[in-house]
Amino acid sequence: MKRHIPNLITLMNVFCGCVAVVFAVLNQLELAAMFLFLGIIFDFFDGLAARVMDVKSDLGLQLDSLADVITSGLVPGIVMFQLLNMSELGGWNAGSRIPRVENLDISALPFLGFLITMASAYRLARFNLDEDQQTSFIGLPTPANALLIISLPLILLYHNNDFLNGIILNQWFLLATTILSCYLLNSKIELFALKFNNWSFKDNALRYIFIIVSLVLLITMRFLAVPLIILFYILSSILIPDTKR
Repeated sequence: MKRHIPNLITLMNVFCGCVAVVFAVLNQLELAAMFLFLGIIFDFFDGLAARVMDVKSDLGLQLDSLADVITSGLVPGIVMFQLLNMSELGGWNAGSRIPRVENLDISALPFLGFLITMASAYRLARFNLDEDQQTSFIGLPTPANALLIISLPLILLYHNNDFLNGIILNQWFLLATTILSCYLLNSKIELFALKFNNWSFKDNALRYIFIIVSLVLLITMRFLAVPLIILFYILSSILIPDTKR
């Protein structure tokens, strides 16, 4: 029975991803974000449970990636689709607390958002075949990328700043973000993993610093902090060689 516990946690990730897809399709991006967050939490704890219980398996590895395709691949693709569609047809209705569009006409442009889903699937397939990504990642992990994309509508919802709204709902900004997302997912950039082999500050200094800085940014800047945290994650991995282990 013990060996099935991590897989059950992974299946909860699948469930949360499916619910997030439904809300994202309905353009209820706040609720989609909530279930995406829950899915990512389950994604973290399934691996932790497998390591603690020493029940890691090839089945669990494949199941984990299949779950991530939904939660961290399909959901951000739909979110970007909705944002691109809003940038073309709609506006921003702060009073209703949700994005809206003015009509149901859809051009070809919003479908480019699914490049993120395609790049995520490709990244996850490569990850399953790569035995070198045990203590670090090559390219941005799909959960981190999903958080980056889902932060955009949350910034619209919770910050409601005309300047930020104008940037986020600009087609060129969204297209550039989509391309950058696809590149980061499959880049050769080596990024440290938030996996602790022990609790020593000396061995995990950057991980502790990253967590502390991230918490401070989230408390002070809320969802606007998410892109800054991702940027800090990438830059710190590049600039500090000791993290590549």
